[in-house]
Amino acid sequence: MAEVAAGDRGAFSCLTRRHVPGCLRVAARIVGNAHDAEEIVQESLLQVWRHASDWRGDGARVGTWLYRIVVNRAISHRRKRRFEPLDAALEVPDSGPDPQAETEARDLAARAEAAIAALPDRQKAALSLCCYEGLTCAESAQVLGVSVSTMESLLVRARRAVRKSLDMPERSTARARGRKNERDRP
Repeated sequence: MAEVAAGDRGAFSCLTRRHVPGCLRVAARIVGNAHDAEEIVQESLLQVWRHASDWRGDGARVGTWLYRIVVNRAISHRRKRRFEPLDAALEVPDSGPDPQAETEARDLAARAEAAIAALPDRQKAALSLCCYEGLTCAESAQVLGVSVSTMESLLVRARRAVRKSLDMPERSTARARGRKNERDRP
């Protein structure tokens, strides 16, 4: 990051190649369309370029800082626009000759995307960072500026809302009951 702060375009190019794909996915999940996501990521990268000298490592990774900028800009964008994004056409890979299974898979994917799109912004960001971008709970918490326990709560609420929207049973309650029963045993 010191090279970027010194104006090294090669270092900045390396940073962008490494992080832009994930940033685009996170922004698109929050704002609901690729065009706005691209603008948000471009603005975020411009902010990183201009303020690279302000970055204080303090144990944080550059990617975490960049994700936080992207998430904050995406949430601000949604608040300003206050629109419901159109559902993008979902492409489901050819799973074989069974058209009914393909239709059911497409329907489930569309319902899941709609359920995720309906989540509050922080839950959507938490789900996107942990489930789609592969960040740990601690890294995602750092990106959103919340505690790890708050991040875990956001994830639980997001998953519960998606399951409810898809009429799926709660898995966590069965596990909790199992643990309670195990504790009651001598």
